[in-house]
Amino acid sequence: MKTIIITGGGTAGHVTPALALVDTLQKNGYNIHYIGGNGIEKEIVTNYKNITYHEISCEKLRRSLSLKNLLIPFKVIKGICQTKKIIKEIKPNVIFSKGGFVALPVVIAGHQKHIPIIGHESDMSMGLANKIIYKYCDKMCFSFEKTAQDYTKKGIYTSSPIRKEIFMGNKNKIIDKYHLQDRPTILIFGGSLGARAINEAVRNSLNDLSKYNILHIVGKNNIDKKYDNYKNYHQIDFTNNIQDYFAASDIVICRAGSNSINELLYISKPMILIPLPKGNSRGDQIDNAKYFEKMGYAKVLYQENLSPKTLKENIEEMYKYKQKYVEKMKNTPKPDAVKEICNIIQNHSL
Repeated sequence: MKTIIITGGGTAGHVTPALALVDTLQKNGYNIHYIGGNGIEKEIVTNYKNITYHEISCEKLRRSLSLKNLLIPFKVIKGICQTKKIIKEIKPNVIFSKGGFVALPVVIAGHQKHIPIIGHESDMSMGLANKIIYKYCDKMCFSFEKTAQDYTKKGIYTSSPIRKEIFMGNKNKIIDKYHLQDRPTILIFGGSLGARAINEAVRNSLNDLSKYNILHIVGKNNIDKKYDNYKNYHQIDFTNNIQDYFAASDIVICRAGSNSINELLYISKPMILIPLPKGNSRGDQIDNAKYFEKMGYAKVLYQENLSPKTLKENIEEMYKYKQKYVEKMKNTPKPDAVKEICNIIQNHSL
């Protein structure tokens, strides 16, 4: 049996696409180990009984001035040493990196130990960690074809690995749970922790959105009981069955993280994207959103233009023309990213 190390973390978007590969990797005869930090990757991966989790030292790069950034070189060196011990123990045939700051020491250690490395970049623009990781990779897979074309030496367009559960949503579970009325349903979420600006705009728009069922994933600890009197409005703090909510919705309003929007693309779900503003990120979500709008998959509503009025206008326009977006997404050829990435991993394993 071969052994693979999967690494990546910092956000759920660095973890869930990698986990989409697990079933196929196991069928291909791989024993799976995951190396990460003490973050969301540990919280998610340790629920998988068929994956051995190893925790290493890591430190996130902060874009603002912070004394903690001074710790990064020392944490990276410590993480490299810890990873080398793990490599010596489990003798991996290949490493798959999904990126994020935690992947950096793992990739460097693997390169120093002459282990083949396959990376994946989800966004239109490559993140800082992946820019460094790219130097050590044998191949770098990309969710966006345009980005792969910018890195022709090692880049391969595979699209984004999609979890099989996404295609298995059961809308009746949601309809029955919330007693949804026979009216259009809008799903709104802002990421695993929610998004304050989106939450506020939605709640301030409820009087204007009475003709819709509103399923609003507000993020942990963000439920506000004073809105319970709106019978068409349903607050959810967090869910592990997002596929059922996708299936029940006519329109989805969300951020523009690559993982979420590619899942929606693959199930042809019309979307209104509210990307994180550049001041809150490196601008990757803005690039993702612009590309999806250009391709005819989504409408973009920038956060600086977000208000109850613009939210209502965008919802009404999207619903009016939603079939156009559905047909565009359905007719777009989509690679089987899980199959393609697993084939690349197989071809590069020792």
